[in-house]
Amino acid sequence: MRTLAPKATGATLQELHEELGIPIGSLHRVLATLQEQEFVTRSPTNRRYFLGPVARQLSEQSTGHSALLVTPHPAIVTAAEASGETVFLTELIGDRAVCVALREGRHPLRLFVRIGQEMPWNAAASARALLAHLPGPVAHRLLDARPLSAFTDDTPTTLDTVNEHLALVRARGYDVCDDELDRGVWAVAAPAFTSTGSVAASVTLAAAGGRMRDPGKRAEAVRTVLTAARALSDELGFAGDWPDTVPDPEPPGTPATRTPAPADAPDSGPSARPKKGTPR
Repeated sequence: MRTLAPKATGATLQELHEELGIPIGSLHRVLATLQEQEFVTRSPTNRRYFLGPVARQLSEQSTGHSALLVTPHPAIVTAAEASGETVFLTELIGDRAVCVALREGRHPLRLFVRIGQEMPWNAAASARALLAHLPGPVAHRLLDARPLSAFTDDTPTTLDTVNEHLALVRARGYDVCDDELDRGVWAVAAPAFTSTGSVAASVTLAAAGGRMRDPGKRAEAVRTVLTAARALSDELGFAGDWPDTVPDPEPPGTPATRTPAPADAPDSGPSARPKKGTPR
């Protein structure tokens, strides 16, 4: 953990082996044990190891300072600088949606997000943008595993309402959270995909709701997040079809113009079949 602590971009198993001189088999077993206890996490996208939420929480408790922010992808940085708002990356780690990198906004009033923070499946746009594009059985298992807690009066807390919302996310290609997780916070999230068409992560822009009441500003935030998510997908080799997304400044729940995919669709993301020459 001491070796991983200063590495903002994490480290691969091979890099840790070369630096520590520990046999790969032994090192892998140690890391697996640390993962089980959440002292270490492993990104499913790039297979790099990072300090986990437990290690970061212990660090914060002992020092009184926030954990160092993991260096985000340039697309995240660009989105944050263009919007002035906090933008972060969320991945599926185990059975949780976890913030793995972020760039804070420049406004005095910012959304407080930490590396390693878990995002609730039913309430956070960052989590729902992932959940909507997971295979149906996996999504159902994740929703069944934990209570659908209410964080505000607007949080969806039944399987029916969550599944209806996930269908809307698939139809328009992004998710919006307005007062559903934190009162006075507005967020938009879009998924990023791998070369096989599976969802890899979500990109989320979060802001104080009072700054996002203008429909034009909301639409611009949607475009910013979609651009960042597609840049990440391009880098991961995704060449499939994207939903016909049109920034919708209306609150979540506005009827989608396209027919939603079934909530239990086993393959609910964009087409995994690459199309050579297809503009992205």
